[in-house]
Amino acid sequence: MASVLEDPSLDRQFKGHKDAVTCAHFSPNLTQLATSSADTAVMVWNLNPKARAIRLVGHTLAVTGVEFSPAGHLLASASLDRTVRLWTPSTKGQTAVFRAHTAAVRSVSFSPNGQQLLTASDDKSLKVWSVQKQRFIFSLKQHTNWARCARFSPDGRMIASCGDDRAVRLWDTASRQCINTFTDHGGCETYVGFNSRGTCICSSGTDNTLKIWDIRTNKLLQHYRVHSAGINCFSFHPSDNYLITASSDSTVKILDLMEGRLIYTLHGHKGPVLAVAFSPDGHLFVSGGGDSQVLMWKTNFDAFDYKEVLKRHRGRVNPDPAPHLMDIYPRAPHLHSAQSGSIEISPCVADTQSPHPHIVELGQSLTSSTLQDGGGGLGSRRWRVGDDTRTSTGPGSRQEEEEQMGAVTFPLEERSGLPSAFSSTLENIVQQLDVLTQAVSIMEERLTLTEDKLRECLEQQARIFQLRAAEPEADSSSLSSSA
Repeated sequence: MASVLEDPSLDRQFKGHKDAVTCAHFSPNLTQLATSSADTAVMVWNLNPKARAIRLVGHTLAVTGVEFSPAGHLLASASLDRTVRLWTPSTKGQTAVFRAHTAAVRSVSFSPNGQQLLTASDDKSLKVWSVQKQRFIFSLKQHTNWARCARFSPDGRMIASCGDDRAVRLWDTASRQCINTFTDHGGCETYVGFNSRGTCICSSGTDNTLKIWDIRTNKLLQHYRVHSAGINCFSFHPSDNYLITASSDSTVKILDLMEGRLIYTLHGHKGPVLAVAFSPDGHLFVSGGGDSQVLMWKTNFDAFDYKEVLKRHRGRVNPDPAPHLMDIYPRAPHLHSAQSGSIEISPCVADTQSPHPHIVELGQSLTSSTLQDGGGGLGSRRWRVGDDTRTSTGPGSRQEEEEQMGAVTFPLEERSGLPSAFSSTLENIVQQLDVLTQAVSIMEERLTLTEDKLRECLEQQARIFQLRAAEPEADSSSLSSSA
């Protein structure tokens, strides 16, 4: 039975960035939202409206990407200043610095287990780093132009990347080899990502198109041209039934992948929309753009369908082969264009230049570290007190740069209103509770699969017993008839 869709609605706007918003990512436990900006800062917004936001200051040029770790206790950011930083997304603001590349870093992504970090750069390379040991592991170098984006697959066994060489590359993390290349875009590729089950990849480009591929058959499943300008970012809904796109034509569009059509066009940004992201539960999504706005929307349209999809997913005992070929239609390459039947939504959005809510601004940690790739092998590790590249005197000093960026560092007691030791202990307890919650969730899922499998085995055993019990009766009846 088909459900009646409800239109997405603007839920909240976040005020505080002073330049274009380049990336957005929800925390796994849905308590925080992180955004990066060309204003050199990373903002951590608490979804509780009364809580304070945190501005993380340390990058010296535009921040191009941001992502929470799977456990939610770390936040990674990439920047045009050639560095990647690891933050604690709290009032601690502690940071480690990876001097990752020889050119601007365009994207950053955690592996599903949170143990590795993947970066893509204008130096045409991808690099993988150990988060725990904080050292360089290996590089992937086959792109012939700037690498714009790279993402781990949901199982961590593959990496998808794209760049200005108009190629989407698929890598095997075990062999560290490129195992497939897709080159059908007519322009530079801007973004790439896996669906939630890892059976498909999607790529967007400056040619205004978006394509979805099945990576097991190497077949093009869907091809959309619904924007009038380049697509900068997209995000799969957790059910894989929907996809949102952000474009330089100032709109956000929502695609129904099951029906293969455009269903919503959202207005609200003035200028290019650079970032979109669904929340982990699919009930919210966020958009950010060149107008410094961060808009959070309620999904609404998935209230019924997504629950049904999750119910079907939980009912699957054997996840292999993956079912996604049956979930996305049409299966043949098909160009989907903008349709007049799609719904236009134009909410009234107020000016977002004034800071709100109250923002705590955090600067450099005194325990920051710099990690550097030595040119192809394991990176040399350098620890420094204070900032990783700035000197204490002369032009371009740390003090001068902080004055230019307006960086202010507050003592921990002043930021939290609690004694330092108590605040630190409380934050550690919260982090451990988050880890335990995720562990319990995984155990519950595995227990459900085990119970389903056991039920199937018991039913099969009962059928076998019935067949064996019926065999002697059949033999005796055949003997009596022959006598």
